[in-house]
Amino acid sequence: MPFAELNDVTLFYTDDGTGGPPVLFVHGWACDSHDWIFQLPTFVQHHRCIAVDNRGHGSSSVTEGGYRPRELADDLAALIRHLGLGPIVAVGHSLGGAIVAALAVEHPSLVRAVVEVDPAYGYDGPRAAAVHAALPRHTGPDCVDHAAATLSSLDGPSTPPALNTWHRRRALGMPAHAVADTQRGLWDVPDQFGFRPASDSYVARRRCPVLTFTLSEKWGSWETAVFSDPYSRLVAWEGCGHWLHQERADDFNELVLSWIAGLPA
Repeated sequence: MPFAELNDVTLFYTDDGTGGPPVLFVHGWACDSHDWIFQLPTFVQHHRCIAVDNRGHGSSSVTEGGYRPRELADDLAALIRHLGLGPIVAVGHSLGGAIVAALAVEHPSLVRAVVEVDPAYGYDGPRAAAVHAALPRHTGPDCVDHAAATLSSLDGPSTPPALNTWHRRRALGMPAHAVADTQRGLWDVPDQFGFRPASDSYVARRRCPVLTFTLSEKWGSWETAVFSDPYSRLVAWEGCGHWLHQERADDFNELVLSWIAGLPA
C-alpha cells in the first residue's frame, strides 16, 4: 500500500524504479506529488524514486499541527527510515525546497545531496515585503481562495494555460487550516529561515552538495556564498515561471540527472 503510518501522520507516497542513489521528490505549498509527473517517467529509468504528499496536502492525512519546514522534514526522515533508504537525493520545489534544506540540516546522515527548485527561503527586500503583505490573506478565513490566486499568478509568460488552471484548481481543494498553518510555519514563527539573514545562517549548515534553481541570478546569487560543498551549483533560468521543472522539463531532467551522476563518491 502506498501509505506510511508515521507517528501522528499518514503519508501518501509512490515508490518506483531501481538504481541509486534513490531520489525523493517534495512538492510545494498547496500542491501535491503530482507536481513531479514531468520528472518521474524519466528518473525511474535511472533511480529509485519516491514522490510524497506532505502532511495536509494531497492524499496524506490532515493533522492539527506539524506544518513548519523542520517538522515536515522530520516526516520525510521518518519515511526514509521506514523504507530503509538513505542517503538519498532530495529534490524540493518552493516550500519543498525549504523542507529538503531542513532535511539536510537536521538529518544529514539521510541526505547525499539536495536539489532545490525556486526554494521558499532567501527572501529579502521587495520579495520579503510582498510575503509580509500577503500573510494576513494567506492565513485568514479566505486563505484557500487567496492561495489559488497567488499560485496562479506565479506562472511565467510562457507557462501553458493548462498548467495555470491545474495549479489554481488544485489549491482550491486544500483544507483551509493546512493552507494557513503551512504559511505561518514557513514565514511567521520565531525559528523561520524563509527571510534573510536567517536563511543564510541556516542553509549554510547543509554539508552536502546542493543544486539550486532560481528564476533570477539577482535573487539567487547570495546562496553561492553559503554553499559548503565544492560540487554545489546555482542555475538561473530567467523568464520561467515558478514551476520551472514543468515548463522546461526536458532541460531540467537532463541537467539534474547529469548532476546526480557526477556526485563525488
